[in-house]
Amino acid sequence: MDDLKKLIREVPDYPKPGILFYDLTTLLKDKQGFHKMIDRLCDHYEGQTIDVVAGIEARGFIFAPALAYRLGAGFVPVRKPKKLPAKTASVTYSLEYGTDTLELHEDAIQPGQTAIICDDLLATGGTAAATAKLIEKLGGKVEGAAFAVELSFLHGRNKLNGIDVFSLIQYDK
Repeated sequence: MDDLKKLIREVPDYPKPGILFYDLTTLLKDKQGFHKMIDRLCDHYEGQTIDVVAGIEARGFIFAPALAYRLGAGFVPVRKPKKLPAKTASVTYSLEYGTDTLELHEDAIQPGQTAIICDDLLATGGTAAATAKLIEKLGGKVEGAAFAVELSFLHGRNKLNGIDVFSLIQYDK
């Protein structure tokens, strides 16, 4: 995936000193790169029945609808609290310093439906693991988790035991 990796801008010391930020906007604006990325993510799920793609706020909203369209699935947004208008199910999970909460409409996933989780980047895995719990809480089955980028040195996939984790681009440090 080196062709796609070359399209990602690396921004040192953002959002704070010592952090190297991987800016995917430079990949997204490249029409060939964006198409290749979506195609390659979808290729991984070829032949599988996926009912919904759960996109995690906010950058997951960029990738998940494109995957859902190509896979013939629905798209459901996983949001921060008080962003969805109807009745929601929620899950609170631990962060490095504190907690966070995610919500999904209660009727977004029906019992027995298959889902994949989609976000731009897999880091520590906490948000994706919380999303999996939320989907399962509604009776759905998580078939996989798709990411454009994975920071493999943070071992986030370890929090997604039993889930097929697929990432296109890995950074080992």
